[in-house]
Amino acid sequence: MTHEQEQQERTIENMRRLIAQRDMAPAAEPQRDWSRWGWLGAAALFIFGKAQWLFALAKLAKLQTLLTMLVSIAVYAQVFGWPYAVGFVLLIFVHELGHAVAMWQQGIPAGAPVFIPFVGAVIAMRGMPRDAWVEAVVGIGGPLLGTVGAIGCLIAALITSSPLMFALSAAGFLINLFNMIPISPLDGGRIVGVMSRWIWLVGYIVGGAMFLLTYSPMLLLILILGLFQLPSLFAPRREGYYDVSMGKRVVMGVAYFGLLAVLAAGAAISEAFTAELGQPQRLAVLFSSALVTLAGRGSR
Repeated sequence: MTHEQEQQERTIENMRRLIAQRDMAPAAEPQRDWSRWGWLGAAALFIFGKAQWLFALAKLAKLQTLLTMLVSIAVYAQVFGWPYAVGFVLLIFVHELGHAVAMWQQGIPAGAPVFIPFVGAVIAMRGMPRDAWVEAVVGIGGPLLGTVGAIGCLIAALITSSPLMFALSAAGFLINLFNMIPISPLDGGRIVGVMSRWIWLVGYIVGGAMFLLTYSPMLLLILILGLFQLPSLFAPRREGYYDVSMGKRVVMGVAYFGLLAVLAAGAAISEAFTAELGQPQRLAVLFSSALVTLAGRGSR
């Protein structure tokens, strides 16, 4: 081997060593990075794992609402047909959404709405109201937003002359008007407590008169349950519960009787068009007058 060949061999060998060192360098790098960021990554995985439980609970609550809505729609559809059943359940959902928004605005945790066929829906308060004013705000939130939904149906009915929309508007007004009866556990009973608890007695007279007109089994059940609750309604509450300013009492009184007037007018307008409805739709409107939607009481 000549001198020049030896030099070429050395050059090639040196190049091989450099290439080998270059190829080995990246393999060691990830190990150093893992040692630096390992604890942070493990903590992130732990937090994400806990968040998955929160997401699962949220999905479960939404799933509960969705499933009970679908069951109610399916049950009502067997009697009144699918189009009416869907609109009817959505009107109830809007009512419950009003309660939920009021609870959120007042800082009271709320449960997910649960729909019960031929009863309506219930949404639970996860805490007690601070005072009678807060309870009244939560109570009127449902009928207030529910009235907006009924007015929307009435406007759509007047524009399209749709018998279905007239039936839904009449149902919406009747649902919320029924709930404004000032007896417990209806929304009206929650609202009038901030004005005067004696209005509850008037509510039972009104409720009794409505029962004689409608013979509604649901209304009869409400009246019976209310009679059992009547002594507790007049029992002393925690100190300061009814210490509400006169201004707030007047505001809630105006809101309550004003909403009653709007509901009565809307029901009368819708009723004027119900003579043209088919038998299933008239039956649905009458059925709606006996439906109850409730915001459940929280635990102390």
